[in-house]
Amino acid sequence: MLNQLATALLRYTDRCPGPSPYSTQLEGVFILRSDQPKPPTLRSASPALCIVAEGAKWASFGGERLEYRAGQALVIGVQTPSRGQVFEASPAKPCLVLLLQLDLAMIRAVANEMAFAPVPSGDASRGVFVADFDGPLADCALRIVRLLDTPEAATILQPMIMREIGYWLLAGPNGAEVAKLASIQSPSHKLARAVDNLRTNYAQPMRVEDLAKIAQLSESAFHRQFKAFTGLPPLQYQKQLRLLEARRLLLSQSISVQAAAFEVGYESPSQFSREYARMFGAAPKKELAHVQGIGEAA
Repeated sequence: MLNQLATALLRYTDRCPGPSPYSTQLEGVFILRSDQPKPPTLRSASPALCIVAEGAKWASFGGERLEYRAGQALVIGVQTPSRGQVFEASPAKPCLVLLLQLDLAMIRAVANEMAFAPVPSGDASRGVFVADFDGPLADCALRIVRLLDTPEAATILQPMIMREIGYWLLAGPNGAEVAKLASIQSPSHKLARAVDNLRTNYAQPMRVEDLAKIAQLSESAFHRQFKAFTGLPPLQYQKQLRLLEARRLLLSQSISVQAAAFEVGYESPSQFSREYARMFGAAPKKELAHVQGIGEAA
């Protein structure tokens, strides 16, 4: 089944113009292909399944690094900044990844319909883990990719297959972890509400006290559980969100470094430039000049 999935992804990406990642006609379905190892990149992760059909990747969330390779999937149940890298790929055997956006409300609905749904654990552990993706799950992934050839059928069939994926995730060895991410009664769900609030208001001054109230925790417990859940302390989480958004503004819009700093909530452009350089390896003006130079040369 895994070989069939890799063949289907390879065939699809061979027809796609431009570089990876590839958007598809199906909502929430993306394909990543790398013909060689790539340097680490920073991004903001959202709830998703990152299924590796061939090759290998790693992703780090805070101080924890998770490796996943062919036959495995990175299950992301929290929105958080992350760093990742393709480390096993070649032209003969490219790294092929099927990314499916994950609807936690749908998984919760499936769990409610199960006669013997897994019981979520009571702790608020990390909202990211690696799971084997074989058997029925691999079959579901292959059927999703095959829908790319018949997008007119996707409106009806894709939601059904995603519900099936939700079922097999809940019924599998990681069912308690999946149930914990989806349950509105779990500590993870309450933390996720605080995370959503911080993501929405990342440019505003942060009050840990207010976020702790949303999560229904004391400030000390909130700080500890927030870091366990996202991999980052609240202040560092907010800082990385600000810098990721500032980088997007700088590279995609005609905006000055100072304007980008103010837009994401910095009061000091010099502090913004220092923290930007520490996170991305180059000062914003230098990176912007480099990108503009490439554009002019092209």
